Amino acid sequence: MEGSRHVARRPFGIHLVVSTSLDTESRNALLEADSIVMAMPIYNWGAGSSAKNFIELTGATGEKGRRAAWFDKVITFLCAGGLPHSYMAYSQIAASMMLDFKCVVNPYMVYASDRDLSLEHGFSDSLRSRLAKTVAVHAELRDLLAHRTYRSDWEI
Repeated sequence: MEGSRHVARRPFGIHLVVSTSLDTESRNALLEADSIVMAMPIYNWGAGSSAKNFIELTGATGEKGRRAAWFDKVITFLCAGGLPHSYMAYSQIAASMMLDFKCVVNPYMVYASDRDLSLEHGFSDSLRSRLAKTVAVHAELRDLLAHRTYRSDWEI
């Protein structure tokens, strides 16, 4: 359905924005966010294409293409994949977000595999603990950087 949008409240006070078209409203939601938690699947040791597509489509969007909704955001990654060996697969996108959009990437991230999830018991205790710590660090980084004095731009 063209232009549909859904915002849902999730655990830890995180809002999830799902849109079938990346319209102005979706970009504005990113612009207004004080920080971003990006959840994405890992396929074949790489980030899912939907995450990459979302980043590209919301890239250079303002001030004559020299600003983006992502600039200077604190960003945390939550990833899920089938094998526990793919835990570093997000690093290519993390580096790109840091270099292209001057994002501050949370050094704590969560990678969950089939070992961490079950239909019967839900999240493992280990996963719950990692999520709690990662979100706490995310919130601390967001709060500490809220009043920074710089504003990034494309600086190539």
